[in-house]
Amino acid sequence: MAQRHRDTAFAQATDLRAEPPVTGGDGTAGDVLAGYLRGQATTFLRALTQGESDGGNGGAAGTADAAHQLRRSARRIGSALHTYGPLTDTAWSEPLRAELGWLASSLAREYQHSARLARLLSALHRLSSAEVEDEPALVPAQQSPPAPGGGPLAVGGARAGALLERQLTLARTRAHSAALQAMGSSRFHAVADAVAVLASEVSLTAAAEAPADKTLPALTERAHTRLAEAAGALPLARAGQPYNGDTLRAALAADLPAERQDAPWHRVRILLRLSRYAREVFPYDDGEPETRPAALARVLEQHREAAEAAEAVTAAARTPRIAPATAYALGVLHADQRQEVEQARFAFVRLWMRA
Repeated sequence: MAQRHRDTAFAQATDLRAEPPVTGGDGTAGDVLAGYLRGQATTFLRALTQGESDGGNGGAAGTADAAHQLRRSARRIGSALHTYGPLTDTAWSEPLRAELGWLASSLAREYQHSARLARLLSALHRLSSAEVEDEPALVPAQQSPPAPGGGPLAVGGARAGALLERQLTLARTRAHSAALQAMGSSRFHAVADAVAVLASEVSLTAAAEAPADKTLPALTERAHTRLAEAAGALPLARAGQPYNGDTLRAALAADLPAERQDAPWHRVRILLRLSRYAREVFPYDDGEPETRPAALARVLEQHREAAEAAEAVTAAARTPRIAPATAYALGVLHADQRQEVEQARFAFVRLWMRA
């Protein structure tokens, strides 16, 4: 019954998308917001249909693409409900936003573990090659760790790579099982049904009846202001100095561990996402170059990947009774990833401060 309801909603939403969307200052604020949410809900339902079809036919690549589209739409719907919350019924939008966040996180973990493993194995190759050559070699990310026989890092790197591969492959397998369990749960079906309803009906408040060009700019600007305030609280002057070593010292310090030091940067990444998605709902010219937010997002995503990779190396280093050469390789790898965190912060400052 629920599947039939979603199929019907998908067909209706597809028909609705054939109509010209309400954009800019045309119509009411509710018209613009509802049009955006209907479009994202339709993309969500299309990806869900694609995933069910590919899953039944054994199409792993298609299923991965469908999961990516589900995450993408879920995040955009949740961000729009957050930024433009005053225009929607809170009793309806807040639970839906929380459930969409749960779904996006559940579907992202398997990909993140795979990307983290590829990143760390690639870094081990690069570091081991730099130990015996004048210039680092570029090695494909999926290649296996170097065989013993080189310098100290090459010997320990092979064991460190094997340890990381065991741990992260196990984590990826568990994340895959958890994602499958989530997709088959009643909780997921409730979210899918809510999105199916969203594709044709958005619960709005009286404030949504105001003209779009009178209401949406203020809410959009509020998202940009929160981002600017969070970015302004970062140690931009210090991070703007290359190779300052702050991230590595913080990773080794007991009073300010790396996780706490990274948290403000992760918050800026999330607020930047909200700001970027707000531009999709209500695009307007505020003097911001179109390519700058995307470039900032890429840099902060690199920051997140390097920081979480360093945490994975730390977890591997806590394995009991590892050999000294393995511990040495993990230590070098950890320092390398923390340096990449620092490089990402430096790149962010240069982009952020650019006029």
